[in-house]
Amino acid sequence: MQDSGCCAGLASAPLGESEADELARAFKALGDPVRLRLLSMIASREGGEICVCELTPAFELSQPTISHHLKLLRQAGLIASERRGTWVYYRALPAATDRLAALLASSPRTVEIGV
Repeated sequence: MQDSGCCAGLASAPLGESEADELARAFKALGDPVRLRLLSMIASREGGEICVCELTPAFELSQPTISHHLKLLRQAGLIASERRGTWVYYRALPAATDRLAALLASSPRTVEIGV
């Protein structure tokens, strides 16, 4: 997700088509509990990055399935990766997550999400 420098919320102005497409891709990626947990684990990691070898054991999923979820987060612009030897390290992209937070936080009314 590219930071356009604009942090306008949903209530301040209608989204353009390309911005809506970009944001929908990010929200769709976060719509899966596994991907949401992966992003949380990556973003909260001290030092700002984590090896895939540390992510996989936290789930009862195969390594290829975890890699697929990470790929979708990468494609949505929420994380970046770097290969070091046989391992891949992931880091959250604060500009992308901050943009999503700003978009949601500027709503004029509070919406309670029920379970």
